[in-house]
Amino acid sequence: MKEFIISQNDAGQRLDKFIQKAMPALPKALMYKFIRTKHIKLNGKKGDISVKLQIGDKITAYISDEFFVNKKPRYDFLSASDSLNIVYEDENIILADKPQGILSHPDETEYNDTLITRIQKYLYNKGEYDPEAENSFKPSLANRIDRNTGGIVIAAKNAEALRILCDKIKSREIDKRYLTVVHGTPKEKEALLEGFLEKNSDKNKVYLQKNKTENNLSIKTYYRTLKSKGGLSLLEIELFTGRTHQIRAHLSSIGHPLLGDGKYGRLKEDKKLGFTKQALYSYKLTFSFESDAGILSYLNGKTFTVKKVWFAEQLFGYTL
Repeated sequence: MKEFIISQNDAGQRLDKFIQKAMPALPKALMYKFIRTKHIKLNGKKGDISVKLQIGDKITAYISDEFFVNKKPRYDFLSASDSLNIVYEDENIILADKPQGILSHPDETEYNDTLITRIQKYLYNKGEYDPEAENSFKPSLANRIDRNTGGIVIAAKNAEALRILCDKIKSREIDKRYLTVVHGTPKEKEALLEGFLEKNSDKNKVYLQKNKTENNLSIKTYYRTLKSKGGLSLLEIELFTGRTHQIRAHLSSIGHPLLGDGKYGRLKEDKKLGFTKQALYSYKLTFSFESDAGILSYLNGKTFTVKKVWFAEQLFGYTL
């Protein structure tokens, strides 16, 4: 028999979702059976699988020990690098400046050293994250950017902050701006680009189209030219939609591919000039809440900017 007391980080989840995280060795079909037969009880009674858990709720599992996975004394995230550039931190969130070349989340190519594992290691070493004390939550990213794009990524230290951040990102109440360098000089100094984007997963590439089909999604990309010099232009980008490779594909489609872009640009030419990384950086973030933000209300109206964007300084002498 094992008991779980629902903490603030666990609250708000459905009963079955919590059990799946807290007891990962328990097959889903057997979990539903155990709930139905009261081998798993909520506050001493049969629980409804869809009930939302509240702080202080008690889940009691009268099941075999084989379904409880012993937590390892050594955590995978401890293998991550100690390198972490923090733009801002408080009791609820971290704004981290992700280096280019680092994954936001683990994938099949890299499991241990990613932005989120670095953040988890940092909080663990500070004593702010204890996996043994958590049933289902771990510090998580609220947004992500591509491996070869650098810039600000938001991490939540608790479940309530994560829920609010995800909601605000979805409702476009967090404004993110990018800097990029493109080949050529756009005819219009600033413009809103619109089109339709279709993704080819096999090629890990997207394609721009003029007309809507059942397989593509609408995109809107706003750019503003900051400086032009030597056949290159520094642009600020605002996204009104957030699609895969949107900035890179959209600018390439109008004849202005990103400097150093190996998928939509002129990388062979750029390498000869010494540019091997794509010039794209999520450099500024503003919290622009239009509705209640709960424990994160104090962030409303605040803007955060990275200290340096290498290509802006190197090519244009542009400082932030």
